[in-house]
Amino acid sequence: MTPNRSEGKSAVATRRGDDGTTGLLFGGQRVFKDEPRTEAYGAIDEAIAALGLARAELGSMAERGTLPRMLERLPDLILRLQRELFVAGAELATTPAAIERQKPGETRVTAAMVAGLDEVLAETEAAIEMPSEFVVPGETRLSAALEVARTVVRRAERRAVSIRRAEPIANDSLVPYLNRLADLIWVLARAAEQGESRQATPSRSKPAGALPE
Repeated sequence: MTPNRSEGKSAVATRRGDDGTTGLLFGGQRVFKDEPRTEAYGAIDEAIAALGLARAELGSMAERGTLPRMLERLPDLILRLQRELFVAGAELATTPAAIERQKPGETRVTAAMVAGLDEVLAETEAAIEMPSEFVVPGETRLSAALEVARTVVRRAERRAVSIRRAEPIANDSLVPYLNRLADLIWVLARAAEQGESRQATPSRSKPAGALPE
């Protein structure tokens, strides 16, 4: 998108949101930017960006020649998840009155998308050593970026649940998708650590003087 510099105006800033409202995907309806539905797809937007940090870190590792073989497929997987989150965001940006205008897999989450996450989750769990307790994020830059994405997805899930409690949601796959995605990203963070020969830091410190296991 190229700004129209001849008129001295931005092509990005429409100024329509200066009153604190924003437009939804279908129907032309405008809502306040702090409404639950807007908060929900806003959290989806944040999650997409957070996953972008993880993908950028993987790109830097590849450029340096330090990308572990175990993680070679991760950039494509993260890009897939980002694109799927755009689908979830589109669904959340649609009011129930316009639900019939959504297209499965494009603007509406499907059961097949949930099943796809289940498949990747099972494969990844089988390939790594799973921690036996809660862990502290921050062992590697990549795993930390994934953990940030996971927590934002959890927030989007909570917002979606709030919407579902307040009004009917025709699609039964949206909340399960977000729930499963957060689980998957947590497991991917552990895979990222182990791919770099690191182990997650447990949330509980060992007592002073305890013998190493």
